[in-house]
Amino acid sequence: MKKLAAALVLTSALALGACQQSITAKENLLTGAGFVISPADTPAKVAAIKALPPHKFVQQTKDGQPIWLYADPTICQCLYAGNQTAYQNYRQMVFQQNLANEQQVTAMMNQEAAWDWGMWGWGGPQPWIW
Repeated sequence: MKKLAAALVLTSALALGACQQSITAKENLLTGAGFVISPADTPAKVAAIKALPPHKFVQQTKDGQPIWLYADPTICQCLYAGNQTAYQNYRQMVFQQNLANEQQVTAMMNQEAAWDWGMWGWGGPQPWIW
């Protein structure tokens, strides 16, 4: 039972770490796209970012123009705000990153397909019986 509890704690910690890395990577893209960071450094600002959905985009209108907000109440305790151009820049950066990831996976798959199994004396991967 203690081993199961320890495994659950370890799994939760690893998942939380991966989640934080994912959020941090997203926030790096936000700043690169032109979003402005405002820390939640007063009780009113903390309450305001907690009223927004965490780690999600929300569109608001200011002076007739769309403003995109991204609240982070957990890692940086801040609010990212950007105009339509910053939001489009962010979407383009995410698209480019996904495309690069797909190209890397495709290249790895092509490399594996080109592997010469013949030199090992058999025609390909065999079902191994352990």
